[in-house]
Amino acid sequence: MSTATFVVAATSSEVLNVLAAFVGGLIIAGALIWAVQFGMKVRDRELPRPRPDEQPHLPDGGAVRESREIREPDEVPHAVGKERLMPYELHKSSTRTGKDQHRRRWLPGSSGSFGGGGVGHH
Repeated sequence: MSTATFVVAATSSEVLNVLAAFVGGLIIAGALIWAVQFGMKVRDRELPRPRPDEQPHLPDGGAVRESREIREPDEVPHAVGKERLMPYELHKSSTRTGKDQHRRRWLPGSSGSFGGGGVGHH
């Protein structure tokens, strides 16, 4: 092949397209390599993972079981002899344990919800 053939091949648009795709691939590969190295540096700066003896373990009494209770609303106390109650004078929870701890069951014929279309409780 002569030099003229190489010049014609180098100036064709197909070679430029291939060259642009190759350069684009190099840029993407370089960005991926940089991202992996950056991630490794960030991971090296993090706290070490806990050792097996530092992992959480079950309490001596065994697994903690679920407890169920029926809650009922707790009324906000009224200020007696004061202008108003301060936040630290209120309860930390707005509900309390209910007196009746039996679960209410669905009754056939009741609507089940407000506006459900049924006849409701009798």
